[in-house]
Amino acid sequence: MQPVQKISAIEIGGVTYYSAADVWRELGLARQTLWRWRTEGKVPMGRRYRDGRVLFTAEEFAAIREYANHFEPVESQVDQLKLFSSAARRSEPRR
Repeated sequence: MQPVQKISAIEIGGVTYYSAADVWRELGLARQTLWRWRTEGKVPMGRRYRDGRVLFTAEEFAAIREYANHFEPVESQVDQLKLFSSAARRSEPRR
């Protein structure tokens, strides 16, 4: 079992910020996933602090949490079955 790391909020000018590392650890994301979502515009970009860290406000953190926990409809199973059946036909030996 891995040790639990406490989120360490940073207060700057009366605003509370959370590091990107705190966000991805708290949400159980891979670091690369958070970065991909940021570059794809799916979640807020955050702000770069003077030491190079990316920081998120509490509102941005909440938006990332909401996106991380959203549901998407599953594609039609009929399309998937067509995909598998055509692949099976191609793999059958020709006579």
